[in-house]
Amino acid sequence: MIASLFRCSRLLALSGLVALMPLSSVLAQSLTLDTAFGVVQLEGTPQRVITLGENALDVALSVGVKPVGSVATRGGSDVSDYLKDKAGAIKIVGTARETNLESVFALQPDLILASPELTQDQYQKLSLIAPTVVPKGSSFEDWRNNVEFYGEALAKPAEAKAAIAAVDTRIESLKGKIEPGQVASVVRWSPQGPGVMSQHLFVGQLLSQLGFKGTVMAAALTKKPHSDALSLENLSRIDGDWLFLATLNADGDKALEQARQQPAFARLKAVSSGHVQSVDGQIWSSGSGPLAANVILDDVEKAIASQ
Repeated sequence: MIASLFRCSRLLALSGLVALMPLSSVLAQSLTLDTAFGVVQLEGTPQRVITLGENALDVALSVGVKPVGSVATRGGSDVSDYLKDKAGAIKIVGTARETNLESVFALQPDLILASPELTQDQYQKLSLIAPTVVPKGSSFEDWRNNVEFYGEALAKPAEAKAAIAAVDTRIESLKGKIEPGQVASVVRWSPQGPGVMSQHLFVGQLLSQLGFKGTVMAAALTKKPHSDALSLENLSRIDGDWLFLATLNADGDKALEQARQQPAFARLKAVSSGHVQSVDGQIWSSGSGPLAANVILDDVEKAIASQ
């Protein structure tokens, strides 16, 4: 098991719980990891990992590590469908917004992989339970940085680099089938209305690698993940050569058909040319990592093959 800086058994008081943490076995391999909240000392190969973010879970599964716990995906009560088979019977310890500290403690993790959005207050509490690593930066950073970061923490650096290389190789292969310079717009469709996703997030980065350009609105979103909901009169701002319509539920095709009933939507260039496709919003607007990348590339390949 992995050992933290706190290598001796000690009394843990957390949310009214008082318990004695077991001694970690001492292993030879050690790693000093520079994280968002300072240096964390890790030793050995982790056996009981908890991931507090979709990206961390994706990376762990990509490198062959099956965590014992994770958080539910946005808009759901379980991990994303695309991760369920690999994740198996994983315990849910909270949501993307709130972690249940008692549930985390009950699983006795030896490593916690958190997302960049973790607050310092939460970090301090979690780090009493097990070594907690938080990557620097934000969701606007190069997606490959976090893959390498989590791979290091999991003692799987080579596997992480191989997962990235496999995605890059597939992108290069698919890139030759796409006319460069086309504008692709990723729109999250919700009951409040459509919102365009930032070009600088994970999906936008992949589309850029494939040779697509983003809309002016998507390019301007450098600090917000998506725009506010747009009125039907402003739908032209999301137009492009391709339109990927993302929803956070299983009714993506239904949402697309409802959108087609709107004259303003039907007039969009992407729609009139047949370059519109519904996609899974859990992946296209919330996912990140090698496994998510391959699902997105599947969707893009399917879209261009249908033309």
